[in-house]
Amino acid sequence: MRLISDFDINEFLLGRAANAHQFLGAHLIRDEKGDIVATEFTVYAPNAKEVRLVSEFNGYEGWKHVLTKIHHTGFFRIEVPGNYEWATYKYEIHTNANRIIYKADPFAFYAEVRPQTASKVYDIDFYKWNDESWFYHKKRSYQQPLLIYEVHLGSWRRKFAAFKPYNEVVDELIDYVKNQGFTHVEFLPIYEYPLDDSWGYQGTGYFAATSRYGVPKDFMYMIDRFHQAGIGVILDWVLGHICKDAHGLSFFDGTPLYEFNDKERRENVTWGTNNLDFSKGITRSFMLSALTFWMDYFHVDGYRIDAVSNLIYYLGNKQKGVNQDAINFMRQLSFHLFGKDDRVLFMAEDSTDYPMVTHPVDNGGIGFNYKWNMGFMNDVLRYFKEDPIHRKYHHDKITFGLVYAFNEQFILPFSHDEVVHMKGSLVNKMPGNYFQQMANWRLLLSLWITHPGKKLLFMGQEFASFSEWAFQKELDWKLFDFPAHQKANRFFKDLAQVYLHHDALYFYDHDPKGFEWSIVEDQDQSVFAYIRRSDVETLVVVLNMTPNVHESYEVGVPLSGVYEEIINSDKEIYFGSDQYNGKPLKAIKGEKNQFKYFIKPKLGPLSAMIFKHIKK
Repeated sequence: MRLISDFDINEFLLGRAANAHQFLGAHLIRDEKGDIVATEFTVYAPNAKEVRLVSEFNGYEGWKHVLTKIHHTGFFRIEVPGNYEWATYKYEIHTNANRIIYKADPFAFYAEVRPQTASKVYDIDFYKWNDESWFYHKKRSYQQPLLIYEVHLGSWRRKFAAFKPYNEVVDELIDYVKNQGFTHVEFLPIYEYPLDDSWGYQGTGYFAATSRYGVPKDFMYMIDRFHQAGIGVILDWVLGHICKDAHGLSFFDGTPLYEFNDKERRENVTWGTNNLDFSKGITRSFMLSALTFWMDYFHVDGYRIDAVSNLIYYLGNKQKGVNQDAINFMRQLSFHLFGKDDRVLFMAEDSTDYPMVTHPVDNGGIGFNYKWNMGFMNDVLRYFKEDPIHRKYHHDKITFGLVYAFNEQFILPFSHDEVVHMKGSLVNKMPGNYFQQMANWRLLLSLWITHPGKKLLFMGQEFASFSEWAFQKELDWKLFDFPAHQKANRFFKDLAQVYLHHDALYFYDHDPKGFEWSIVEDQDQSVFAYIRRSDVETLVVVLNMTPNVHESYEVGVPLSGVYEEIINSDKEIYFGSDQYNGKPLKAIKGEKNQFKYFIKPKLGPLSAMIFKHIKK
């Protein structure tokens, strides 16, 4: 901890401070020997007449510890002799409106377990990391496989109907993620939040790993272990709005300090939150520091920014106009994060058609390097919900996504949002009987894994969970007792391995030369075929979207030679009808689908197959 300087204050107020957590909040002060001799508290509350400290060490009597105003712009500080790590505390703020409010520390590193709301003094320093090899070998992701497992930590596994601590779930979670073939985990918001039902999307402590699962260094240990296992860690992050809970950031000093002053732009009625105002330097410094903090102290590999549409447009409404201040801040944030590590994942959950979201700031873009492809997700799920007999009337739901697939750098998400609020799980969206639902699920995942774009899947969908997600309970692990779900998960794992070991499926994810249609206009039979290629291999993907069997279906291919089937979703080992192509198929010379050669595979019912080209 170092004392706050005029330079720090100036940078904070101007929105350029990326280290505000180093001079604001509660810090332990050490002497020359390294012994803790005092605890210091610093807070910014420009519209407060007086700030007092209420804590267990003063009997929660604020008059005993009144903070000194150390700068006319509104910084208050107090140094209390002694080591008060783990002590609970709040700030008692006397407002200019003659009110007294009690606030948790916006820069606290730890907090009480909900429903309690006080901050806790915590020593965030001196964790010994062992992930040097991960950072040494980590590559930029654009031409690498990126298969993300989205996790709500509190419902992945439970312990006697309660949350399982970080250090108890870590071994099992890492082994499972690695066994399934995922390259990264993405945690739903893990910073402190008061209400379990919000899943973390209404935060109060942006510098504090939630105490639901243990202390912050337990979460550091979890990330450290993930890195040692070769798995990246991404945090879901709400950048644009804050919850209204009385102890939180909202109206921190009795005024809308970090949020919009005017109620119309501040009130987010849909979510019951307050929107942050990025025209204010302090708001920019707060979030700039928060994301820097998690990279520096927790070694996270990236962020998924929630509700970017609500940042691009006021209240997410295009009719209300572009929020240029928020866009400028996202550009500032991008420039800063990529300056720290150009391998960082900076992903936008954005449902708008605003251009150049994933283009570099230097080229006029917002500066994300990935954007969730919400159009793909919506169109594809609408298509698969249709009875196969009607799919020919919705053919464009599969083809339209390739019109814009390379305009941005996309993530293809089947996220938590699609398996809650009566939407059903992925397999439960599918039409038909049990056998057909499972076949459609395999077909859906095959399209997803072979379509241009990186991948994200919410937990439970990898073993075809029939229940939609409920945060109050753990996943339906009992389904692994049933052969159908064992086989379903075997298919997912095999599909993941095909993805990881064939660079044609990821090397040119963001370049049109990595994709080419072969069959795109067979609406009547609802069959699709396309080529995925890299510099060293060519794959042919064939999708039969109906239960009709085709004993010999002609598919145009670009090269002579033979085509070996490397996976078929209709195999019995995957709970299929076992109609597949056991032998390599020799390319026949002849015009087909604008190619000079074609193959004649057998198409099983509701099946997907991938063929690898092998030269003579």
